[in-house]
Amino acid sequence: MQRSAYCFYKGLGKTAGRRGQAAYHLHIYPQLASSESQAPQLASCRVPATKDSTTSDVIQDAVARLQLDGSKRYVLVEVKETGGEEWVLDASDSPVHRVLLWPRRAHDEHPREDGYYFLLQERDPDGTIKYLHMQLASQATATRRLVERGLLPRPQADFDDLCNLPELTEENLLKNLRHRFLQQKIYTYAGSILVAVNPFKFLPIYNPKYVKMYENQQLGKLEPHVFALADVAYYAMLRKHVNQCIVISGESGSGKTQSTNFLIHCLTALSQKGYASGVERTILGAGPVLE
Repeated sequence: MQRSAYCFYKGLGKTAGRRGQAAYHLHIYPQLASSESQAPQLASCRVPATKDSTTSDVIQDAVARLQLDGSKRYVLVEVKETGGEEWVLDASDSPVHRVLLWPRRAHDEHPREDGYYFLLQERDPDGTIKYLHMQLASQATATRRLVERGLLPRPQADFDDLCNLPELTEENLLKNLRHRFLQQKIYTYAGSILVAVNPFKFLPIYNPKYVKMYENQQLGKLEPHVFALADVAYYAMLRKHVNQCIVISGESGSGKTQSTNFLIHCLTALSQKGYASGVERTILGAGPVLE
């Protein structure tokens, strides 16, 4: 089961600790993703610590007070609000020293929303951390409720840019491409790269109407299309007065030649508007060289 516990710090400077040092108390509020979280003894606990107390000492004390399974491995994670930074403390680190580096407002009792706190997490046998970020989990729940109430749009069925996938894995990438392909959306962006899936049939998306639609449009504003790349390259050449290059790559039979023809068709149509003289002849003359 996933386990996580929020650890809040409160300094009590007048309490005597070991070796005569001032003692501090780490206030621990468990948030366990199991039925044990409902047990009364897990409501909260305070772990006394000094500046010499190590992370290992604090974890051992917290596990005993919370009556957790002592045979499991736990780690203490420091969370800072700046960029959501999270840092797993070494066993020899001092949690009290870490807290003293926080802003003054975070030294005494502080609410979780202030953004400075500790997490007690459980390690798997392979050493990975069973991580349950309660703030992110609560945000996901709130977002889902807003979607159900119609206050937020429902998640997209597919993404026209692979960089926008919530979780970028090979499985999700191929699933997204397949979903779009079944809707006859054969083009998908990956940033400024256009991924084309060969439909092995002609689609009516290459007529002059589409050339006009994509003319002088920002890349990504409209549905992905080979004409969009041609248009961006053409107008970049006019603005910057620098040669542009479009690289077409793929395996045999993937449709490289056909994609080249579509590019030439679009560039020829754009050049016929009088923006540049002689461009049409140059582009049409590239066909035999490419073949």
